[in-house]
Amino acid sequence: MAADADFHTALNRQGKGDGMNADTHGPRPTVRIRGLTRAFGGAPVLNALDLQIAPGEFVALLGRSGSGKTTLLRTLAGLDLVEHGHVEMPARRAVVFQEPRLLPWKRVWRNVALGLRGEDARARALAALDEVGLGHRVQAWPLTLSGGEAQRAGLARALVRDPELLLLDEPFAAVDALTRLRMQALVSALWLRHRPAVLLVTHDVDEALLLADRALVLDGGRIGAELVVNLPRPRRHADPGFAALRHRLLLALGVDEAAAGLSLVDLPAEETMPGWNGRVAGIGAAE
Repeated sequence: MAADADFHTALNRQGKGDGMNADTHGPRPTVRIRGLTRAFGGAPVLNALDLQIAPGEFVALLGRSGSGKTTLLRTLAGLDLVEHGHVEMPARRAVVFQEPRLLPWKRVWRNVALGLRGEDARARALAALDEVGLGHRVQAWPLTLSGGEAQRAGLARALVRDPELLLLDEPFAAVDALTRLRMQALVSALWLRHRPAVLLVTHDVDEALLLADRALVLDGGRIGAELVVNLPRPRRHADPGFAALRHRLLLALGVDEAAAGLSLVDLPAEETMPGWNGRVAGIGAAE
């Protein structure tokens, strides 16, 4: 089979010959999108969007409600058709949704093993559950799990498939603050161990900065801002530069902390900001 055999490729009707394979330098992107457009009722949600995600890269996607974050994630999950544009993504991908979506009539390990083939399916499911700290709950019924346990089971179900692309759709939105912090640390550790490419959809600026290599802001159906987060790992809110990066990302989202009367720490000059390339709506894009 051709080199593209491992990729699910969706093309628009005009499709081929659009120069998607022109760049032969460096590793091939895990995700490559060119000119993706999606409209509902005539109103464009995604408007000629371009995006690449490198192998093993952790990308956070932020934006106002209705900006198209979930539409983009559903496209990469294969749940929405690509009618206009070009999308390449790996065949091995998995999704963790806001809700765990466990089948209540199947025990936890059977939920994780759902769809797996081979005699080792149970062993693989048990290993994945042990990796997320649920080795003691393999025989439990989903309705007996706490919110955090259920979401960890959903994460195990995704990781057991050894995805090249892991899609996270606000997976911590429904858990309490302490559980959220623990889940963020768990996802970071699992990502460092397995190194899939990750696209995390989130409304949480701090979460994006704690986890991602890059934070993107979706605005007007396109990537309106990009922030490279080059803080050392593991990251903490008290890290030098964290507050400044947070301020820049909030500005890209249209939130001015000073105007809102929120307290600010002293921020370094923009030119000293690590990773910031100035692509904030209204400030001017740097290519």
